Amino acid sequence: MRKVLIANRGEIACRVIRACHDLGLVAVGVFSQADENALHVALADEAHAIGAAKPTESYLNVDVIIDAARESGAEAVHPGYGFLAENADFARRVEAEGLIWVGPRPETIEDMGDKERARQIAREAGVPVLPGSARFAEGALAGLEQAAEAIGYPLLVKAAAGGGGIGMRRVNQAGELAKVAEATQAMASRSFGDGTIYLERFVAKARHIEIQIFGMGDGRAVHLNERDCSIQRRFQKIIEESPAPGLAQSTRAAMTAAAVRLATQQKYRGAGTVEFVLDTQTQDFFFLEMNTRIQVEHPVTEMLTGHDLVALQLALAGGDGLKRLTQDAITPSGHAIECRLYAENPAKMFLPSPGRLDTLTFPEARNGVRIDAGVRTGDEITIHYDPMIAKVICHGSDRDDAIRKSIAALEQTKLEGPMSNLAFLLATLNHEAFGAGRTHTGFVDEYQSDLIGA
Repeated sequence: MRKVLIANRGEIACRVIRACHDLGLVAVGVFSQADENALHVALADEAHAIGAAKPTESYLNVDVIIDAARESGAEAVHPGYGFLAENADFARRVEAEGLIWVGPRPETIEDMGDKERARQIAREAGVPVLPGSARFAEGALAGLEQAAEAIGYPLLVKAAAGGGGIGMRRVNQAGELAKVAEATQAMASRSFGDGTIYLERFVAKARHIEIQIFGMGDGRAVHLNERDCSIQRRFQKIIEESPAPGLAQSTRAAMTAAAVRLATQQKYRGAGTVEFVLDTQTQDFFFLEMNTRIQVEHPVTEMLTGHDLVALQLALAGGDGLKRLTQDAITPSGHAIECRLYAENPAKMFLPSPGRLDTLTFPEARNGVRIDAGVRTGDEITIHYDPMIAKVICHGSDRDDAIRKSIAALEQTKLEGPMSNLAFLLATLNHEAFGAGRTHTGFVDEYQSDLIGA
C-alpha cells in the first residue's frame, strides 16, 4: 500500500493526510465544487473533483469516489468520520473494487450501525444495556405506547441507523410520544435512508463515557482508556477529556473490560469506540452504541497515550499485524482536553453561523498544545457541511494543568467573521462546576445563564 484516497473533507481529511505523509504514503484528496480551494486540497499530494457542493452529489456519491480512486491509482480508501465512514455498502464496494478498506469489516459496520442489533450483540457479550424496545419501522407504530409504558418516562426515541447524537429525541410524557416518534422517523429516513426507530430509557443525571478500542481483526483487541464526553449540546459533544474526572477505578476497569470483550467477540478490526451512559446516582453503566470509525475526539487519546490512532489504522490496513500493540504497551499519562471550535451561535440554540473567516489564528502548537483545523483565514464556512472550524487539544500534567492550558490556548485564538462558540468554551472551562469535575450530559442546560447569558 503506497497511495491512499481520503473519502472526506475538512479537518479529518487534513488529519489523515498528515498521517499518510508521516508514513511515507501518497495522499489523494477529493473535493466538491464548494471545496475547490479548501485546505485539505492544498495539503493532498493530488486531488480529484467529485461533484457539486450538495453532499449527495459529491461526498456521499459512492460512484464518483470509486471513480476518483481508480483514476488516481490509489490502493486504499480511508473514510474519516461522517459521510460514508459507517456505510457498510460503501465498504463492500471498496473491497469489491480490489481496494483496501481502512476500517472494520463491512459486516461489523452493518451490525453496529443497526443500533437495536448492536444492543443485542452487546447483551450476548455480557455488556449491560439500557432497557429499550423492539424496532418500529417507518409508518408502523403499533404497540409504541405499551413499549413506552414498560420502559417508563422520560425516554429517548432513537433512530436505529443514527449516530453522533443525530436522530435522538427526548420524550417526557405520553402525550408527546406519537408526534416525536413520527418526526424522528421522517428525519431518520431523510438522513440515513432508514426510518426505523426504537425506544430507550433516558438517564436524567448521566455522564457520557466512551472507551477507545483498537482491534487487530483476529480476536486481539486493546483499549486506550476512556474519554468523558458529557459536555454536549443537542446530544452532540463539544468538550471531551481523559481521564474522566472522578471516575472510580473499579468502574473504569469494568467499562474497559466490557468494551474489550465486545471488540474481541466481534474480532473487531481497527479503531472503534464503545460508548456508555453512566448513571451518576447509582454508578451503573450501560451500553449506548459502538462507533465503527475514528472519532472526532481521537486526539484526546493520542495526547494521553502517545499512540497515533490514524497511523495505526493505516499500518493495520497495510498488512502490519501490530503484534507490538499490547495492553501493556499502552501507558497513559497526565490529562488531555479537547474543545471543538464551531461557527455557531450559542445564544440561538447553537445554530450554525456560516460566513467568511476574515481572521483565524491559533497559538503555537507546542508545550502540550495541538491544533487540528480544516480551514484557515479567508476560507468560507458554508451551509453545506458541518460548521467545525478546529479542535483545540491540550495535554497537561494533571486536569488543572490541562484546563489552564486550554483556557490560555483559546484566549490566544483570534477569530473574526462568523459567530462562534469561542466565548462559550471559555465560559465552560472557567466554570466552577466544570473545574470541580461535576460534569454531566445536562451541564449546558443546567448552567445556561452562566455559559451563554440567556
